[in-house]
Amino acid sequence: MLENIIFTTKIVAPVFLIVVLGYVLKEIKIINENFVEVTSKFVFNVSLPVFIFMKLYDIDLNAVVDVSQIIYIYAGTLISFFIIWAFAIPFIKDGKNLSVFVQGAYRSNYAIVGLAIISNLFGDFGLGKATLILAFVLPLYNVLAVIILTVPLRKIKKQNLKGTFGEIILNPLIVAVIIALPFAYFKLELPSAISASGNFLSDVALPMALIGIGGSLNIENIKKASTLAFTSSAIKLILLPLLLTIGAYYSGFRKVDLGIMFVLFACPTAIVSFIMAEAMGCNSKLAGNIVVISTIGSVITISAAIILLKSVGLI
Repeated sequence: MLENIIFTTKIVAPVFLIVVLGYVLKEIKIINENFVEVTSKFVFNVSLPVFIFMKLYDIDLNAVVDVSQIIYIYAGTLISFFIIWAFAIPFIKDGKNLSVFVQGAYRSNYAIVGLAIISNLFGDFGLGKATLILAFVLPLYNVLAVIILTVPLRKIKKQNLKGTFGEIILNPLIVAVIIALPFAYFKLELPSAISASGNFLSDVALPMALIGIGGSLNIENIKKASTLAFTSSAIKLILLPLLLTIGAYYSGFRKVDLGIMFVLFACPTAIVSFIMAEAMGCNSKLAGNIVVISTIGSVITISAAIILLKSVGLI
């Protein structure tokens, strides 16, 4: 058990220590909200897409694509989404709160926290496979977010669905995947100078993103957080990972595949859920509270689960 605790600490601690660093730097005024906003845009539009491209363009697609895994992830996410929504309706009457509650409970920060943990846990092969899964998960998350942030508020007819579809397709992370796939399929190689530059940009993506997460945290919000924020976070960090990981095990997934799926389901709520809630007129304060609570809580839940899965030999 001690060996597994040490192993997990080496995997999880570096990721969350960088988040803590971002929070501390913000508190001592070395970075500010403007820094966090600018670097977040840079990460989302430049370094993270380059990171995804560099991890995908030279992988063996036949070795990493698992259709059954994608099907399970889609099924698990969709079923969870609609069950959470159905069970929340009798208890949450305000559509602005209902929308944020459901989004907070299903939407993972897989692109940043998830990939960082998987990189430490399984190395380049696992990271390549996890990155390819990201290409399938991002559109699903975005479509479900549009649905849950509009239907409860009865705004669906006012939305420009064509524009929304365009935003999903033109998401920089998805564009990076689309561009990388031909390189991977046809075994194309980049010129050495471009490859080196890409690696430089790729190397700063996750650290900068994690610092941005830390810089955006507001611990004071936890004191003001509502029961809805804690309940949504508990569903995100405990209930869904537990049920969906057990389901994945009984569906035959093991080792790297099971580990990647666990991390996907167990990640804290994505920061973009706050951005979308604010942009679409929902309760952005509740969304922010869910992000903070789930991010801090995931340090314990992900660490404990990895120790358990490692102890019983499942990953």
